[in-house]
Amino acid sequence: MAFSNRTLPGHMRQGSTNSNPNAQSTGQSAALLARVNEKKAELENLRELRDLSAAVADQMEALQQKLSTLSDGTEAIATVVGNWHNVLQAINMASARIPNPRPADDGQTATEDSEAPLPQTLVRIPTEHAPALQAQADLAMETENEQSIATS
Repeated sequence: MAFSNRTLPGHMRQGSTNSNPNAQSTGQSAALLARVNEKKAELENLRELRDLSAAVADQMEALQQKLSTLSDGTEAIATVVGNWHNVLQAINMASARIPNPRPADDGQTATEDSEAPLPQTLVRIPTEHAPALQAQADLAMETENEQSIATS
């Protein structure tokens, strides 16, 4: 088996190094197609990230509004607590003007002592539901009395 020195035609010689020009373009198009698919997946992930970021931004705005409301409420509570000193001072002043009851030496009963004068009402708060609340308190008192009678 001897090799012949015969030369092959040009189109057959280059065929071994570049066997199929369509194969190269198919390889390049497959690589490009893979890259396009990667970019599409990346685009989809970016869109999802954008949507999630918008949702987080909305939640942060809602949280900011709630914190603002909480801050306003805290300021109101601080004002009320700051005024308690004045309220207690007014109660103390009103209590100081109540005459002290005298000892019951002249035969007064305990019921008469319990009717000592009370101070002037310091704060008047209009209540729309006062009759309903009074009826509820009376009912609770009656129930309590009935229970204490039943247990004795």
